[in-house]
Amino acid sequence: MIKSLNDKNKDFFEQVYDVTRLIPYGRVTSYGAIASYLGSKKSSRMVGWAMNAAHRIPDVPAHRVVNRNGLLTGKMHFESPDQMQRLLEMENIEVKGDVVVNFKILFWDPSKELI
Repeated sequence: MIKSLNDKNKDFFEQVYDVTRLIPYGRVTSYGAIASYLGSKKSSRMVGWAMNAAHRIPDVPAHRVVNRNGLLTGKMHFESPDQMQRLLEMENIEVKGDVVVNFKILFWDPSKELI
């Protein structure tokens, strides 16, 4: 059976959620890092779409996924504009001006960590 585009997207989204569940407490990753790990480097925007809905899935820590510069670009998809930052701060991740402080130190790269 040929999968429809929506089925393919759903499968990709589930893979994104599976990787996101593996991000360690107190660490962050980027949309692009997840896309690259899944073998689809140019699909970071699609990872973003998956994250747009992920904050409603209780076991997917969507707050740990930021843009390639550590910017909280997905914050508007949470219940309140400051919820993403609050969740990160609960994990001792400092955020200033909507950017993760020490992003390079806290960055978790699934391509290197999930060997």
